[in-house]
Amino acid sequence: MTIPINLALQGGGAHGAFTWGVLDRLLEEEEIEIEGITATSAGAMNAAALKHGFVLGGRAGAREWLDTFWLRVSGLDGVFGDAMMDWLRAVSPSPAITARFLEASPAVLATEAITRLLSPYQFNPTNFHPLRGIVEEMLDTSVVCSDKGPKLFINATNVRDGKPRIFMGDEITADAILASACLPTLYQAVEIHDPRTGRLEAYWDGGYTGNPALYPLFYHTRAADILIIHINPLHREELPRTSSEIISRINEVSFNASLLHELRAIAFVNRLLDQGVIAEGTMKRNNVHSISDDALMNQLGMVTKLTLNRALLLQLKDAGRAAMERFLAENRPSVGRCSTVDLPAVIAS
Repeated sequence: MTIPINLALQGGGAHGAFTWGVLDRLLEEEEIEIEGITATSAGAMNAAALKHGFVLGGRAGAREWLDTFWLRVSGLDGVFGDAMMDWLRAVSPSPAITARFLEASPAVLATEAITRLLSPYQFNPTNFHPLRGIVEEMLDTSVVCSDKGPKLFINATNVRDGKPRIFMGDEITADAILASACLPTLYQAVEIHDPRTGRLEAYWDGGYTGNPALYPLFYHTRAADILIIHINPLHREELPRTSSEIISRINEVSFNASLLHELRAIAFVNRLLDQGVIAEGTMKRNNVHSISDDALMNQLGMVTKLTLNRALLLQLKDAGRAAMERFLAENRPSVGRCSTVDLPAVIAS
């Protein structure tokens, strides 16, 4: 008997390689069935790659497609890919050292200066997107939109009204996935025709309104369990002092705000059900689980999210697999039965 669960995949640029590792390990668990995936930014790309591979080749296909996507992004998909990955794992510095090195890079400092002075409509007038070719080549939307496999809910932010936009079913195109990952300081807004309004609507990164939005899972799936894969740390002990640390923490706080709001809603509904204020079945009870590695993510920052450092991507994948392994060892009996996250503690102000 399989246990149905839903996944909630946060965005976070290159840090999405952590989610790659989590999913790689989760897909080895035959008794756990993924019913739905709500995802933002890098999470959306992970979700689309998983769905594409799953439709073509089941669990093994999903793992292979995730590998192919990230190795293509990192430039490690050549004939020497495996050997190069092993070598990088052996000689790479710690994530903290990598992060400090990247923050001091002249190229990174120059990019920061340009993006603070100029908009992407000025410094990138041709609207070049480095990931468009990979997304269009690897993610066949006729496969990603298939009824087979997990249901996908891709989150973006409508620029004009500031509301979340959830793409689902045959709405999930390469543009929708890129819209979900559109940081407005780096890329021009992605414009997509909306049949509901009859006009082109402009979209930015979904993290501003849902990182990711959980509510599609309430209405469009039956599974009660939601496994959230965190990329943005909820807690940082160290006070940010440098400009890059402050910008990074602002990003994390804003991108976690909508998620915390929805977790409060889940806790409220569950409490009403527990107290008998509303009858069971009137509203959906949700069990919440969480995968994270804040110790690792606290060593990183905004710069590493925007830099496809090959060694760091592999370290993040390995950390994701290890985090999923720990979760299964500690919480496997609870999946499908109860929450493993203490929601009152998480949402306490």
